[in-house]
This record gives sequence, C-alpha cells and structure tokens, in this order.
Amino acid sequence: MKFLFSIVALLVPVLTFAQEKSIDQQIDGFFRPIADAVGSVVFYSVSFGGHSVPIVLIVLIGGALFFTFYFKFANFTLIGKAIKVVRGDYDSIDKHSVDVAEGDPTPDGDVFESIKADNTETEGEVTHFQALTAALSATVGLGNIAGVAVAVAVGGPGATFWMILAGLLGMASKFVECTLGVKYREVTEDGTVHGGPMYYLSKGLKEKGMAGFGKVLAIFFAIMCVGGSFGGGNMFQANQAAAQITERFGFEGGSAGFFFGIIMAVIVGIVIIGGIKRIGSVTEKVVPFMAVIYVGAALIIIGMNYSLVPEAFGMIFNGAFNTDAALGGVLGVLIVGFQRAAFSNEAGVGSAAIAHSAVKTKYAASEGVVALLEPFIDTVIICTMTALVIIITNIEGGFIEYGVSGVQGVELTTTAFESAIPGFSWILTIAVVLFAISTMLSWSYYGLQAWKYLFGRGKVADIVYKVLFLLFVVVGASISLGAVIDFSDAMIFAMVFPNVIGLIILAPKVKEELIRFKAAIKGV
Repeated sequence: MKFLFSIVALLVPVLTFAQEKSIDQQIDGFFRPIADAVGSVVFYSVSFGGHSVPIVLIVLIGGALFFTFYFKFANFTLIGKAIKVVRGDYDSIDKHSVDVAEGDPTPDGDVFESIKADNTETEGEVTHFQALTAALSATVGLGNIAGVAVAVAVGGPGATFWMILAGLLGMASKFVECTLGVKYREVTEDGTVHGGPMYYLSKGLKEKGMAGFGKVLAIFFAIMCVGGSFGGGNMFQANQAAAQITERFGFEGGSAGFFFGIIMAVIVGIVIIGGIKRIGSVTEKVVPFMAVIYVGAALIIIGMNYSLVPEAFGMIFNGAFNTDAALGGVLGVLIVGFQRAAFSNEAGVGSAAIAHSAVKTKYAASEGVVALLEPFIDTVIICTMTALVIIITNIEGGFIEYGVSGVQGVELTTTAFESAIPGFSWILTIAVVLFAISTMLSWSYYGLQAWKYLFGRGKVADIVYKVLFLLFVVVGASISLGAVIDFSDAMIFAMVFPNVIGLIILAPKVKEELIRFKAAIKGV
C-alpha cells in the first residue's frame, strides 16, 4: 500500500494540467531528467576502435559467446531436437512410466506400486508451442519492421550479416535462461506457475551459497521488469499502433488516439484476465498468422525480384567487411547489426524465461531447447526478410542513402513493401497493430509475475497490476511519450546485468539438465 500511495503521489503532479504546458509536455518534463540519468548508466558506452559501444551490448554479446562455447554450439546442434519438441515428438517422456519389475502381477495394466504417480499430471499451464508463441509475441514486432530498417539505413546492407550472426549467438542465451526458468519455477496448489529470473536468481544463487546476492539481483530484476512492462512493453506499443491507425485513416487530434487506446485496452483486458493459459491460446493463433502474412509478403517480393537476390547477398557480405568511413567502417557496421539483433530478440534480457516457465514438462532443458528457436525465428528469419526486401527494392528504387541517420523505420519499410506490392501499406498497418497487441499481452504477463514477486500473489495485487497496465494502454495511445520511452527502454535493458550474471554462475546447472533431457529422449 505504501508503494501504491507513493506512485499516486508521483503521478498527481504529472497528470495535473497547467495552462502553459500540455499533458505531453508535463509528462516529458517529469521523466526527462530521470530517463537521462537512468539511461546514462544502463547505456554507458566505452570507446572501442573510435566507436562508442554500450556496455549492455558487450554484456549481451559476451554472454552469448560464452554460452555458445560452453555448451559446445548447442545453438546449432539442438535445432533438430527443438523442432521435434515443438511438434510433440517427445511428449511421451512427460508421462509417467515404470519399468516392469520381475514378478509384477500387472505388467499390462496399472502398476500397483505407483498408482498415485500414474494419475499425476505434468506440472505447467501451457504447451511447448504456446510458450514459444507467447514469448515470440513479445519480441516479434516493431523491432522487426522499424528497427531493422534503421539498422540497414545507418549501417548499410552489411549490418544484416552481423545481425544474423548476433541472432545465432543469442540462441545460446535463450537456451540457458529458459532452462533455468523451468528448473527453478514455483507451482502453487492450484497449478499456477510462477517463474523467471526472479526465481532462478534467488533460489539458484542460494544453492551456490550466495543467497543475499541472489535476492538483491532478483529484486532489482523484478523492479526493472515491472517498469519495462508499463513502458516499452505497453505504452510504446499502444502509441505506435495508434499512430499508424490515426495516420492511415487521416484522424486528427488526441481524441482519436484516446478512443483507439480504449479499444486496445478492452481487447488486451479480455485476454490477460485469463492469465497465461488465455495468452498462450491467443498467441498460438496470432503469432503464426502474423509471421505467415509478413514473411509471405517478403518472399513474394524477393521472388518477384529473384534476379537481384545474388546482388543483394553480395552487398550484404561485402558490406559486412566494408571499410567505408561513411558507414563507420567494419566495426561501425558490426555494432549497428549486433545492437539491432540484441535489442530485437531480447536474448539475455531474461523476459522470455517468464513465459517459458509455465510450460508443461518434467524436463527443464526441453523448454530451453524450444526457446533457442526464438532468436532464429525473430532475427535470422523475420529480421533478415525485412532487410532483404529493403535492400532489393532499393537497388532500383534508390529511396535510401546508406549511412544516413535519423530515418523513420516504419516509413522506410512501408516504402519498400509498397514499391513492390501496391496497397501493402494497409496490411502492414494491420500487422503493426497485431504486433503491438501481442507484445502487450506477453509483457503484461512478464510484468505481472515480477509484480507478484515483489508484492505477493494475492488477488488484490493481481487486480491492481492489471488495472494499472490497462490504464497505461490508454495513456500510451493518447499522448506523445518522449522521455517515458527512453526511461522504459533503459529499465528493460537494465534487466540484462543481473540476468547474465546469474546465467553464467548457474550454467553448470543447465548442463546437468541438458544431460538429463538427452538421456530421457534417447531411443524415443
């Protein structure tokens, strides 16, 4: 209650209208100094080869490289098993089985020695596929549409190469964090699952004799996760979706955004009331639909311009090692590509581990294996499709001057698709809205789990968070955000530091779980 009163006390002066300033200006003025302070710490940069490299990016890529080597390139060798798990080929290992004992009078029926075990169900709330789509819905979105366009414009076609490489490395990080998410999750008597970095940081490090350190990391992560869920996982998504709709239909004034925000809040509210089961059932339908429409359109454009594909790939590979100073040289292009991939798939941030923790399985590593598909789908496939469309259409269209900053990502991608498929901008608008809503659904669950870790699992805490989340949907759609987004982005990537520290310390536990899982599927 003290925390809630503090929040209200902070919001009152922000939401009070002043004659000389609009609500947008007041909110921006309130958050700007906070955003600048937090951002200067989280995105603190060091000079490397004449370029400024954010430390958070070094931590993300460094962690991904460590896990890639530590698990002997599991991000490549386990892809086949990941697909089999998602298809359900290994579902039998989650069902109780007992070897027939010598002299067992019931070899073909129930094993009388373990009737209770025979009737138990695997803990968890969603299937492997639902957990995968729930986590994907939080990462597949505006970053794939707008962020990639900015990366290509600033770093040139070569940024695509480094983006793909970073996505492949990020698969190892996702594998580790999502395995730990299942291993250290907590399941209540009614079957509700609570998991994520908050739990493996506190419980896992306690096992290592670092209980106090683990608790501090867990609380810090949870606070940042709640803040990120309200901002980048909510208001930013609502704001961009509302902007697309109002611009496309020619609406003017803040009232259009306000009403659209209410519509989105109602849609999101109906889904999140049902918890992760409802979220999973929605995302398993929406995410594949979005991916098929978007990637399908990209493939059509690539097919229409098949003669330019070799040239496009040549530009990507040559540009990756280009020393052109206008693009920042090789290091500059590398940084742009790595940054876009890391910020798109969130590998190492720890957020996806919260969704994957709810999966129905007895083997933690089985879900870690599934999770490594996320960066592959998000970055290696979808982001690359966006980049290829932009590069190919720009060869003849010439609407981008590579190496120029300050471009509007969504507009650039729209121009590229529209140049090949007239009228596709309408479909892209629908995609942006669906991407935004699906991202809000998943981040509402992430934030709720972090909120419950901080304030308890009672119904009141649950309702308070969901009401606040839905209010922020309306606020985000109604106003220009400015510093609020800078602040929330900083909070999301602040999650990286405690998470990666915990992942490195607990990596041996993940190796044990992987050995256990491989033994279980042997011969299946």
